[in-house]
Amino acid sequence: MFLTLIQKEIMHHVLSSRFVALLLMCVLLIPLTLSTNYGKYQRNLVDYQEAVKRTRAEAEENPPDAQNPNAEVAKLFLKPTSLSVFANGLEEALPSYLGMTRNGVRQGATGLAQSSLSYVLGNLDFLFVVSTVFSLLALLFTFDAVAGEREAGTIRITLSNPLPRDLFLWSKLIGGYLVFVVPFLVAFLLGLFVIVWQGFPLGEPEIWPRVLLLTGISLLYIAVFFAIGVLISTFLDSSKTALIVAFTFWVFAVLIAPRAGFLAAKLISPTQTEQSVYMQRTALRNNLNEEMQNKINTKMFAEMSKGGRLEINTQTDQKKYQELRAPIEEDYRQRFQNEADKIDREFQRQKVRQEELGATLSRLAPTSSLTYIAMNLTETGVIKREAYFETGERYYERLDEEHFSKISDDQFAQIFRIAARMNTDKSKKEEEKLPPAPELPIPSVSDTLIHSVVDVLLLCLWAVVLTTLAFLKFFRSDI
Repeated sequence: MFLTLIQKEIMHHVLSSRFVALLLMCVLLIPLTLSTNYGKYQRNLVDYQEAVKRTRAEAEENPPDAQNPNAEVAKLFLKPTSLSVFANGLEEALPSYLGMTRNGVRQGATGLAQSSLSYVLGNLDFLFVVSTVFSLLALLFTFDAVAGEREAGTIRITLSNPLPRDLFLWSKLIGGYLVFVVPFLVAFLLGLFVIVWQGFPLGEPEIWPRVLLLTGISLLYIAVFFAIGVLISTFLDSSKTALIVAFTFWVFAVLIAPRAGFLAAKLISPTQTEQSVYMQRTALRNNLNEEMQNKINTKMFAEMSKGGRLEINTQTDQKKYQELRAPIEEDYRQRFQNEADKIDREFQRQKVRQEELGATLSRLAPTSSLTYIAMNLTETGVIKREAYFETGERYYERLDEEHFSKISDDQFAQIFRIAARMNTDKSKKEEEKLPPAPELPIPSVSDTLIHSVVDVLLLCLWAVVLTTLAFLKFFRSDI
């Protein structure tokens, strides 16, 4: 009897117009979006390689003036990831490079600067198709699972037989879910075949486990919306009312709740802007440089008033001048670093607090959990963003220790530096080259899962709780 009910449910969906809509969405959207986004990734990769090559050539021909505190003496470029074909995530929102200046790390332009209109319209990728399109289709498959049978009067005939109610409801869930996921998986495999034919490295050990996990999470997310649809159907007697309620819930859960969480976080916990923080650092350096120069001049005049002789013509005078200004310069360099670190720490604390609050509030909707998991699996989410900026900070600290700390803003020190560079031979200049930018670390699959465990558990909790509520309501309903 149970298998017969499942077969009946499968035939009911296969012969309906909803199945036709599902087939069209699967066949057209999934392979097309994967193929289009892989072409976009290849163009981004070429742009990245050209930018790195051009920057290195420019640095060799015309080394940047490190004496200028705003000059970018080195750049850490963001390499695009091939997994972005599944979820674009934060990749376009991140700066294309991090420029290293004496005033700190300056962010380059983002991909949104040249595609702002497309950003407003949204990204059409696999994550969008699953989170938005297939969640709606899942509700359309289940909104009349019980309400339609009750409205037609067939549920009384079915349950008049010696059939437990739980098997009846399970047949609705299993039959509809099988009809739904088979075309989805077939279209997904077709899309993978297309991008592999285009050159996508699916066989790499760091790629295929992530694609497999992404497929599993997508199926779990679809199961959540199947449970939501069945739950709504058990509460209502009219299929039309159930459709309206299901669509209203979808609008709130998919379109409103994820965005409302971050909007509320901005109101509850506002932050400064990147530009304001950079201007604070610049103003701090200018003020301390002026104060340091006045102190050095005062000490020089005091030395002269004692009857001493201090010029800049001989190496002895330069050494004496260096001994005079070195402790003052080091003191002000430490003061700048300490105050700048305070500014950065406060800004980062505000940003982290706001984002954590927004992410927590947005997790009230299962769509947010799917989005966070998918972005982490495809290396386009928070994990990559944090690794990117942390790598930039470490690179800046290394440059500050090996290069920036040896540069003085004092006027006489600048004259000595220019003279030294003019008298330095080519082999010496080769030794003064800046250290190369480090590679961006790639987290392992296990680390990614650990970082996403909360969202995975939330999706599982949604599926279990909603299914349980649907069964409890159905058991207590009068047929």
